[in-house]
Amino acid sequence: MLDSLLRARDGGEARVGFVELFFDLVFVFAITQVSHFLLENLTWLGVLQSAMMVAAVWWAWVYTSWVTNWLDPQRSAVQIGLFVLMAAGLVLSAALPHAFENTGLGFGAAFAFIQVGRTLFMLLACREDTSLRRNFQRILVWLSISAVLWIGGGLAEPEQRLWWWLGALAIEYVGPVAYFWTPGLGRSTTQDWNVEDAHMAERVGLFTIICLGETLLISGATFARLEWSGPVIVAFGSAIASTIAMWWLYFSRAHEAASHTITHAEDPGALARKGYTYSPLLVVAGIIVVAVSDELVLAHPLGHIEPATALTLLGGPALFLLGTSVATWAIWKRVAWARLAGCAVLVVGWLLVPMTTPVMLSVFSTSVLLIVAAWETMRARRA
Repeated sequence: MLDSLLRARDGGEARVGFVELFFDLVFVFAITQVSHFLLENLTWLGVLQSAMMVAAVWWAWVYTSWVTNWLDPQRSAVQIGLFVLMAAGLVLSAALPHAFENTGLGFGAAFAFIQVGRTLFMLLACREDTSLRRNFQRILVWLSISAVLWIGGGLAEPEQRLWWWLGALAIEYVGPVAYFWTPGLGRSTTQDWNVEDAHMAERVGLFTIICLGETLLISGATFARLEWSGPVIVAFGSAIASTIAMWWLYFSRAHEAASHTITHAEDPGALARKGYTYSPLLVVAGIIVVAVSDELVLAHPLGHIEPATALTLLGGPALFLLGTSVATWAIWKRVAWARLAGCAVLVVGWLLVPMTTPVMLSVFSTSVLLIVAAWETMRARRA
């Protein structure tokens, strides 16, 4: 029976299945592709295109995480479905570097297939659950409309492609906010989005680790190709320290507390939507930009700082701190003053650009992350 593909909601903790971890490996490739694209296209247009790619990759992944929150990954049909999505994800990832050139249709079609195909599978799996079925009928309508734009963008001229895809993303991101309101079907409620909070927290945490691991891979690969001079060694140490600092900041006590808060909330679906669906996007973007800045500094640790390099060195950590601050506000309605102060210090750090070198600015931005993490840890212990 297809309805047996759903998890048993018996009050126990939903564990992340090995097939879900296997699925996530595709996104190591996708995140690496986005980082390389941004590194090779450090222009304002390249930044906008990279932002679109990050938003698309994250959306494809997080929708799948929501679906596997309902589905039982131990079932063979669910595993086969995830394998099919993995194949489509590999096509999407392979098309990323030239998505605005000659592989646009491959990217757009793969993304549309992932979004619509996964929703159709979920409709079959939950056909006996009226609430879930109605919810996914609405989602299918929204994603089918955006799929037309994804494929249309792939067929459009390269210079017009970005606008097609930004329109598609707008539809996809507005959908949950509009509760997928659909003529004839009405709108969903966050009560329909009953969520196993520990499962979602672990899934988002694992995706963050994938992104952090990608920064280490890029730094390590670049360091291995270079002559190990003093400035290069300092730059490599700064890259490692910044990654550790981001891990420290993300996987603090707040990460576990968020899961507990959502569990005991009056409306867990609403909190999960804000805390696990939208908020992490800035965090992921920040990690990717930090990875790009690490590679730039390792390649040229001394000399004049190019504006693009300075923006990645200061903007990446600032995006990360801002993203975690947004998540804190979304879940607890609490201002993360230390993290916002770190963002402000990084903005002021732009004044140092004319009088410093790339490696010195890297050490500065890494120090800001470490100081914020240490300050919050000390405050938590005193509290």
